[in-house]
Amino acid sequence: MIDRYSRKELKNIWSEENKYKIWLDIEIAAAEAMEKYKLIPRGVSKIVKRKSKIKIKRINDIESKVKHDVIAFLTSITEQSGIKARYLHQGMTSSDVLDTALNIQLKQSGEILLKDIDKILSVLKRQAKKHKFTACVGRSHGIHAEPITFGLKLASFYEEFKRNKKRLSSAIFDISTCAISGAVGTFANIDPRIEVYVAKKLKLFPEPISTQIIPRDRHAHYFSVLGIIAGSVERVATEIRHLQRSEVYELQEFFSKDQKGSSAMPHKKNPILSENLTGLARIVRSYSIPALENIALWHERDISHSSVERNIGPDANITLDFALDRLANVLDKMIIYPKKMIQNINLTKGLIFSQEIMLELTKSGITREKSYKIVQTYAKRCFAENKNFIDLIYNDKKIMSIVSEKKLRSIFNYSKHFKHVNYIFKRVFK
Repeated sequence: MIDRYSRKELKNIWSEENKYKIWLDIEIAAAEAMEKYKLIPRGVSKIVKRKSKIKIKRINDIESKVKHDVIAFLTSITEQSGIKARYLHQGMTSSDVLDTALNIQLKQSGEILLKDIDKILSVLKRQAKKHKFTACVGRSHGIHAEPITFGLKLASFYEEFKRNKKRLSSAIFDISTCAISGAVGTFANIDPRIEVYVAKKLKLFPEPISTQIIPRDRHAHYFSVLGIIAGSVERVATEIRHLQRSEVYELQEFFSKDQKGSSAMPHKKNPILSENLTGLARIVRSYSIPALENIALWHERDISHSSVERNIGPDANITLDFALDRLANVLDKMIIYPKKMIQNINLTKGLIFSQEIMLELTKSGITREKSYKIVQTYAKRCFAENKNFIDLIYNDKKIMSIVSEKKLRSIFNYSKHFKHVNYIFKRVFK
């Protein structure tokens, strides 16, 4: 991923240096296990650990000739460690190293993404409680529906990211497997105890049955979860973008002192961060498709998945990490305009209370269909004549013979829509 959308910690995980370090950790752990079970001479792992350094240029030089990255890596380590290094990789196949290392990188990345989600949850919880009873209009299809609170919006996002955290934790567990089973996964040339030892040493668990690779449904699960999380990022970002529109303007992204919104129009304050998040979410979601395509490989293995994972592994994780961090900052610094929210509630002149008028009429014995038609007729007049809905209802003698003036006034009061907010908050923030 380009530096513009990358953070250092995730970049380090997907660096060549870290990849080869993990490869070396796997080879050393396997050698330790082989020594423990007297399959190779003692001291191999200590010599390799003491003498070996990751020399990326040398590995690349060798690979340019042998056209095999694991062989190039092992050759570089052997050059440094001497004759005893010949015992490395005994009975192993390249995928034992590559797949186990990839899973470690995914696990390392996922654990950082969990911290990112925790940061978002913390900000959403604080902002939701602060705006628990900040009244605003709820919209369906982009049209004013009935009153809600801004805190409820944020609580909805909070609950969604709680689910995302649970999903990601499950995906990390699912991906935390180790395969040291040799060619086509039969352990023909390596003791299964080596795999158990390496898995424990690297804080993984043995793959119950591998072919020559770790099954790619595990990876598809992980990248699909990243795609779902990206969808949640976009959901929040889209809401912020809509609410910042000039004709709505219920909130805005933080705009710094020297920030410029447009090269042509000095008045512009654009929701550029949320728009950026929308774009980044599209990228992350797109990576779930090739991950799903990777499940169906030929027989015990092929390498059609390899080029895919070399791209989506770093890009999906680095991009989502950046997006989650940016979203947390947007939510933390966003500017809320409660007065504008009230103005927007009143924009349709009371039409948002139409359901309650209809329900009162049905309680009096009028059919629902007829009640709906009566109220809809006045709603249309409210639009056409730019009149207050309550005034039109008040001047209908038939309705007022059914609904008392006191009851009518109580209907046109948005605060009663919030009588169960505390109940909802207890369920979400229990």
